[in-house]
Amino acid sequence: MHNINVKRLPNLAGIAAWDALLDSKTSYPELEGRQSADFAIIGAGFAGLSAARRLRQLAPEASIALIDAGSIGQGSAGRNSGFMIDLPHELTSEDYAGSAPNADHLITQLNRHAISFASEAVAEYGIPADFFRRDGKINGAASDAAHAQNYNYSTHLKTLDENYEMLDAQSMHDITGSRHYMSGLYTPGTVLIQPAGFVRGVADGLAQQVNIFERSPVTGLNRIEDGWSITTLKGQLDAGKVILATNGHLESFGFEKGRLMQLFLFACMTQELSDEAIKALGGTEHWGVTPSDPLGTTVRRISTKQGGNRLVVRTMSRLMPEMKTSRSQLKRAEKVMRNKFDTRFPQLADVKMQYAWDGHLCLAMNGVSVTHELEAGLYSACVQNGLGTTRGTLTGIAAAEQAVGVQSDVTHFFAAQSRPSRLPPEPLAKLGANMIIRWKEWRAHKE
Repeated sequence: MHNINVKRLPNLAGIAAWDALLDSKTSYPELEGRQSADFAIIGAGFAGLSAARRLRQLAPEASIALIDAGSIGQGSAGRNSGFMIDLPHELTSEDYAGSAPNADHLITQLNRHAISFASEAVAEYGIPADFFRRDGKINGAASDAAHAQNYNYSTHLKTLDENYEMLDAQSMHDITGSRHYMSGLYTPGTVLIQPAGFVRGVADGLAQQVNIFERSPVTGLNRIEDGWSITTLKGQLDAGKVILATNGHLESFGFEKGRLMQLFLFACMTQELSDEAIKALGGTEHWGVTPSDPLGTTVRRISTKQGGNRLVVRTMSRLMPEMKTSRSQLKRAEKVMRNKFDTRFPQLADVKMQYAWDGHLCLAMNGVSVTHELEAGLYSACVQNGLGTTRGTLTGIAAAEQAVGVQSDVTHFFAAQSRPSRLPPEPLAKLGANMIIRWKEWRAHKE
């Protein structure tokens, strides 16, 4: 494949709330005219930014261009829930545990490498400390079945010699202000980030050494004698080597068609809580609760330094091979999330939701990423399996290292992975997957 016409461009619904909370951002130019670089990276989320930073470390004299279809912080990277998780977090399992202790030891080691890489960027670029908080996270349980899942996961963590704390209903109330949870499993290694603030901060830090272009969707990618030529709506960029950091839109570039699950999740964020609402809520100022069942509801509380005293709710998954949702789907999701919020926080019935949005995830049925050389000089840092913060960081590091010929534990990990499993043909894949998702969501409705 030498001439690639990009079939789809990112299409996300709703306002990217994390970005909307922040002060005005640096605006980078569109790609116009004909330009060149030694390395070009397509996509400025966690993977693309990590690839750019790692390239700067490995090839400081090289010229690097970073191209994003939209505005940095408003894409899927700035729409996630902001959990940078160190422990195994396998979304297709019943309780997040991986397949074997040895594999989970390695995953934990690599995730912590990604967190250290991100932490170094925070220090290097002067990103506010409250955009990168080492608060840990809680797996919340609201049913006996969910409590059993937490217990099973804690047993697994014990075999890994990892720290954790089991929380009872009163402890959960003291932390969250909610009587909904009967127990929780706290693990200390997760970093809670302000996702838009973090990616914007990394981009601003890189901007002194990397040419960044926003609002420049790539429409074509063509092989030329000494590399690749990238075409956008208004310009062209020739590069010796190119890294695709486009997650599920790898398929839009013609790769791994029929092998990637394009998943959309929905989220809401409250208005700024009044003093009366804060008093009625109680609990502590910062926390993050992931559901003990992977298809349950994620909830976060943030404070002024992250964008206001607010609560964030994320739930409801849908497989969308067409890579976009509709306004009516977002409206239905808002109703579901309002119900989840009211169940957890009846004392905040008068608090309105200010923002609602969707975000695009990409999974492989066998849990692998696509991080290797696709063609000569064309590399991939894609398919994060719902773990965009840590896995995206790792795939970006790996792609940069591969592009300059460096070997590491990160590159070895991805090199050992198989190809994504083939999915059933459409429309069976979409219908079957969404039926399974809805059943699992119904089963986990308390979570």
